[in-house]
Amino acid sequence: MSDIEYLKSQLGVHPDFPKKGVTFLDIFPLLRNPLAFETLLTHLLHHILTTHRDSPPDVIVGLDARGFLFGPSLALRLGAAFVPVRKGGKLPGEVQVVKYEKEYGADVFEMQADAIKPGQKCIVVDDLIATGGSAAAAGELIKKSGGITLEYLFIVAIPFLGGEKKLDAPSYSLIQAED
Repeated sequence: MSDIEYLKSQLGVHPDFPKKGVTFLDIFPLLRNPLAFETLLTHLLHHILTTHRDSPPDVIVGLDARGFLFGPSLALRLGAAFVPVRKGGKLPGEVQVVKYEKEYGADVFEMQADAIKPGQKCIVVDDLIATGGSAAAAGELIKKSGGITLEYLFIVAIPFLGGEKKLDAPSYSLIQAED
């Protein structure tokens, strides 16, 4: 069994959540299983180190809230900084702000204004890409700070929603959810 097959087998599957007709893939079982979590981190780390061997990231940017669960561990292993992107009103000090559209309406993302320095290379991490609104907003925040987005990493992608098309850099997802 490959790493990806193993990780997929560990996901929780919840039909008709959050609404009828949607099957929710739950990453929390990966966090409860130390072997699964280590497999996830090792797989992502290997991907980053092979894809960006000539230009490794300076910063891992984790999206509120599930990107906070594995982003810091990746950053630590890479010797990179971790920068959280939060929903509006959650960060102290001066912040950069971007408004974006989600499946169910508009939202706001913020990042502390001095968190990313001009020229720093960034990788954005989150659990899921659906419509791409939140990931694209994070890319805008990185650009506003003068940073460079190398790639977007996700555990699960929902390809038929086309979220990857909104991104300004390549994306990588371990698991492709079925329609």
